[in-house]
Amino acid sequence: MDDYELEVLPDGSQRYSTPLRGIDVLDNQNLNKGSAFPLAEREALGLTGLLGPAVVPLPAQVARHREQLASMEPLAKYEHLSALQLVNLTLYYAVLNDDLEGLMPIVYTPTVGLACERFGHVVRRACGLYIPITYRDRIRDILRNWPEKHVRFSVVTDGSRVLGLGDLGANGMGIPVGKLSLYTAVAGVPPRLTLPITLDVGTDNVVLRNDPTYPGLNQARVTGPEYDSFIDEFVAAFTDVFPGACIQWEDFNVKHAEPILTRFMNKVCTFNDDIQGTAATAVAGLYAAARAKKQTMADQRILILGAGSAGVGIAELFSLAVQAEGYSEADAQSRIRLFDVDGLITTSRSNLEPFQMRFAVDSPEQTSFVEEIREFAPTGIIGVSTVGGAFDASVLSAMCEVQERPIIFPYSNPTSHSETTAEAAYTASNGSALFASGSPFPEVKVNGRFVMPSQGNNVYIFPAIGLALLATRARRVTEHMFLIAAQTLADQVSEAELADGLLYPARSRIAESANALATALATYIFDQGHARVERPDDIEAFVESHRYSPSYLPVVPS
Repeated sequence: MDDYELEVLPDGSQRYSTPLRGIDVLDNQNLNKGSAFPLAEREALGLTGLLGPAVVPLPAQVARHREQLASMEPLAKYEHLSALQLVNLTLYYAVLNDDLEGLMPIVYTPTVGLACERFGHVVRRACGLYIPITYRDRIRDILRNWPEKHVRFSVVTDGSRVLGLGDLGANGMGIPVGKLSLYTAVAGVPPRLTLPITLDVGTDNVVLRNDPTYPGLNQARVTGPEYDSFIDEFVAAFTDVFPGACIQWEDFNVKHAEPILTRFMNKVCTFNDDIQGTAATAVAGLYAAARAKKQTMADQRILILGAGSAGVGIAELFSLAVQAEGYSEADAQSRIRLFDVDGLITTSRSNLEPFQMRFAVDSPEQTSFVEEIREFAPTGIIGVSTVGGAFDASVLSAMCEVQERPIIFPYSNPTSHSETTAEAAYTASNGSALFASGSPFPEVKVNGRFVMPSQGNNVYIFPAIGLALLATRARRVTEHMFLIAAQTLADQVSEAELADGLLYPARSRIAESANALATALATYIFDQGHARVERPDDIEAFVESHRYSPSYLPVVPS
């Protein structure tokens, strides 16, 4: 028998029924209310005496954790919240919602990067499933061990390229856990419908393999046909056990990220946030920057440092945005150049991956990023290189030479890998730069006034995608959905925010903007016939009705 059942009553209200009693109720993260259990429920569930006699409501519980968190360093906050997530899921999300802007950098970048590096040391028990390649013949059995049988979303990683930190193997579990927490906290996707998964194929990180607390396989990373076959078997098993659920691929290295997405995007409901979510975030920032300059997307020329899957994904979506303004694909692509560790991506290069070749330019080889800025005169530079400080003084100076209002987007995470800082960009440009970064930066004094730098974090995109998919039960995630998301996100930036230098809605409004994105995406899904539910009269209200809000439900014996 299941530990609990979520019942919908005739009046539309919900409650949990459970065969569990006593300490087993308190040990269930979905049922546990701690000191908030009403006295009648304590009697009915065998909890009398296991809790202090006072009934402490949810707001008071949240206040207690707010006070505790206030005195902690970031990693200690991460550990505290991770422990709370395992014990009381409702309280965990109530605490996040109480200070979403302040706690997003804790449950996700930049703090999650440090947590992943030390995952075996700081996490008591992961909130997800590990599927080792050594158990490839038992994938369905492992998936069925998950207690929730109606999973709708899974963030899946193999830990091969965690943020800008490289191969962290099974320690990468912190990424799917953090991402799915934001699905719920930002867009209200019910947490019981989410499943974090780490596909453990080993790691080439010798330091981790020599760490006795490392939770993963102690072997070199598997690649090649054996790896590809494992991914195929996982997708087949996942779609069998959880039909209709969406797979979000996360933090796969350049050799696997794009090929996996290409292989499955037209077969199952799936997307890659590093490729498509990053692209939508970047293009939304470009839309807002163009608006700030009273220009169009076709007026922009973009030079991208980092020609991996994220860089190419940005190039692809920017190309679509220019084409949406009536230009040809060739015209759009002429406005894009990519640069990597070996220099400009040109047709003469012999070391390109297939997905990079579309954006190779017929141009002389160039190994100096600064000289490429002077030759190409981009309106903006975007960094997805994971090379901290790559946009140094010479780069920023060159951008200020060729543009009056240069667009500077250092998107690499965590903060230590950001290509430049907000202070450096604003100082070099005398405050004229249109700046956004992947990790948060503090306020900067610019020409006598304080400016809060924009953070172009994917959290503006993927939770809203999740809510739209949840409401519509969409069959597929298409590339055009990310262009819709980018356009809608840019539209959410108010004129006052734009005047203050912001290129994204203030982080305090991130949940509000998620609702707007989810509604626009759901409308598009219905328009294109991708939905598996009937189109409602009021799409906005329909989407809103699917949002989860952390509140304690009644718990009754079954």
